[in-house]
Order: sequence, then C-alpha cells, then structure tokens
Amino acid sequence: MLGINALTFLEKEGFPLLKSYLAQNEKEAASRSLEIGYPVTLKISSPDMIHKTEARGIRVSLKDEIEVRHAFRELVDSFSSSYPEKWLDGIIVQKQGSGIEVIVGMLKDLQFGPVLMFGLGGVFVEAMKDVSFRLIPINASDAKDMMEELKGYDILRRSRSGPIDLPAIEDFLLQFSRFIVLHPEVKEIDINPLFISSLGSGVQICDARIKVVK
Repeated sequence: MLGINALTFLEKEGFPLLKSYLAQNEKEAASRSLEIGYPVTLKISSPDMIHKTEARGIRVSLKDEIEVRHAFRELVDSFSSSYPEKWLDGIIVQKQGSGIEVIVGMLKDLQFGPVLMFGLGGVFVEAMKDVSFRLIPINASDAKDMMEELKGYDILRRSRSGPIDLPAIEDFLLQFSRFIVLHPEVKEIDINPLFISSLGSGVQICDARIKVVK
C-alpha cells in the first residue's frame, strides 16, 4: 500500500496523521486545500511510484488557491510526460508538516521476527545513518532507550524552536509495536517522515509505505 491507501489504513488504526485528501482535478484540490487550511503540500499518488521526491512529485508550502492550481497542473503534466506507462491515482492534498522529521519502520527478520527501527529523518537519515533497532514487542523503557541511543539525540532534546514532545514519540513507538503484534499480515512498513513538534503537540504521520502478505 502506498500513498493515500496506506494513510487511510493507518488512520483507521488510530494513528495521528496530517490531514490528507485525494484530489482528481485542480478544482477539488483547491477546495480541499481551503478545507485543510494553508499552507498545504501536493504530491502524486501512484501505485507505481514509491519515491515521490526522486520523481519530482512533491510541491510544498503552497499558500493560496493560485499556487495549488498551478502545482496540480504541473504535477499531473510532469508525471504524464515522464511516466506515460505508469498509473496516476490522483494528487494528494495534505496539510503542511512542521517540526523535526523522524522515521519509524518495521521489517521481519527470518530468525527473530519483526524488528522496529527508529531514527532521525530528513537530511539526517542519509547523512548520519542514525537509527536504532529493537525486537517487537517493545516496552516503555525500550522506546526511551531507542531515542537516547541516537547520535543525534540532542537534536530531539534541544530543538531551536523549544522543547520537543519526546513523550509523544515514546507513545507512538509503543502504539506502533502493538499495531505490528496485532497485524501479522504486515510484512514491512516505512513511516517517513513522522513530524514531531513542540511539547504537547504530539506527532503526525506525513507519508507511509506498507507491504502486506497476500
């Protein structure tokens, strides 16, 4: 599952998401943007396209209807001309995320079973390769240790914008662990990015990719 399908699945499971809608035309995109509230992000939704950034399939910080309509046309035209053989579900209209980006994921080891991964996202995920791992299920102590093990833990602890909601990260990791235990059909999942903002604001999923056993 990619794009809006993965987000819808996670929302039904009680995970916190950035408000998102799938738009089929620019009029609908403009209407949904007004409903969500500016600024918004637009991105392609295609079962054939995993990495939206590499495909130039994202437009961020759109501030009004004119920018949304222009971005919608630009994304559709670019996708159609660059990937004529690929299917386009539509364009996702999403509330613009803010805060620090982290990644949360799970893969299944043949010997040990599901393994939880947590790390810094954004530019740090490639530059620092800064991640920690635990076997699922985890407890509260594991969640706290996963954060503190990161080389960039100070980035989480001492954000320039003020205290970051570290308890919300712990809660999310525990919720994620329980979700994996309850859904053995999930083979692999990648939540990237997960936005964390100021203390008391919680966390919000921006994008996700899920593989299930068929």
